[in-house]
Amino acid sequence: MGILRLVVRIMGRISTFRSYQFVLLLAAALAVVAFYYFGSERQNFSTTTKRIKQTQASHNTNRNDADLTVDTRLPHTAGSEEQGWEEQDVGGESEGFRPRMVDSDAGDRRYHALMMFTKVDKSRSLQDKFKVAMLSMVKHGRFQEGEVLVLHFVSDPTSKELGERMLQEFLLDATFKYEVLFHDVVALTQKLFPIVEAMQKHFSAGSGAYYSDAIFFLSVAMHHIMPESLTHIVQLDLDLKYRTNIRDLFQEFDQFPPGAVIGITREMQPVYRHTFWQYRKENPQTKVGEPPPDGLPGFNSGVMLLNLGAMRASALYNELLEPSNVAKLADQYRFRGHLGDQDFFTMIGMEHPELFYSLSCGWNRQLCTWWRDHGYGDVFQLYYRCGGPVYIYHGNCNTPIPDD
Repeated sequence: MGILRLVVRIMGRISTFRSYQFVLLLAAALAVVAFYYFGSERQNFSTTTKRIKQTQASHNTNRNDADLTVDTRLPHTAGSEEQGWEEQDVGGESEGFRPRMVDSDAGDRRYHALMMFTKVDKSRSLQDKFKVAMLSMVKHGRFQEGEVLVLHFVSDPTSKELGERMLQEFLLDATFKYEVLFHDVVALTQKLFPIVEAMQKHFSAGSGAYYSDAIFFLSVAMHHIMPESLTHIVQLDLDLKYRTNIRDLFQEFDQFPPGAVIGITREMQPVYRHTFWQYRKENPQTKVGEPPPDGLPGFNSGVMLLNLGAMRASALYNELLEPSNVAKLADQYRFRGHLGDQDFFTMIGMEHPELFYSLSCGWNRQLCTWWRDHGYGDVFQLYYRCGGPVYIYHGNCNTPIPDD
């Protein structure tokens, strides 16, 4: 009987121990289940990583292929305070942002160049073209002591933000002093519209089209928009590749004959042979639209030298901006264009060639061959050929630019 009681007591202790062990095992199991249920499905490493990748992909898509790899840090010059973006008033006319990346003195001689930089954040193609243009400009650019290249960009806020970051990389190897100014496209358009409104219907592709915006007539009336202290500026397309020192382009201003206000290269396709078709039909002996050297093939606005001082002083040029005179010439030449400022300059150049200095074709070597395959193959080479050295390639109509 004593042995039986002892056995029962021992068995009871074992049973108690197993119950306690079972409770511990059950608690551990529940903890594991809870971990996998709450952690595995919600915040484990794989799902979090997947979410980060999805977020990055979504962000890149929303940026429309904008280059997000450009270093956004502002440069710092050794021995000086950190350089930042400085808002300033450009002659009281428009607001710009200047990166004080390179020190310049008030007495420095400034060379001004302007580019349109709108909707670039939405186009990877424009970003790539801008990269080619700026890197080639920096590669060949050489300025003397006491000279500064001032780069003006007409831009919208989102493109400006991207441009600021890209320029920090592209201008990194510049051996010359430079300044950068961004002009707000909306502010400039508001100033331009009253001046160019009448001509838009003659030289625009239609409502909502690229050149239907007043800003694409900026070169026509820039002498009214920019401060009077700015007397010379070159306007450049983004789809260029420089093969020589851009400073040499500015020296072409010295070649302007009396009365000339704009330096520009001829059009290298039979664009205006086509556009002036009705006038040419009514005037079969005309040189309008004919190829060089004796014809008047029209102009291409990819590279332009604007003598703003001469434009302000020219009574003839400013009379031609009057709506009645624009309409009169458009009717006289039966002209209906779609290329903005280029069309306006071409039309008034037919009537008043003395207003223009003819830049050699090498300063704007256009590469587009669209019209060769659209009805003008028999005469195309008469317009397209360009003898002499090439200083600037122009990859118009998305034409690839040759490697150096």
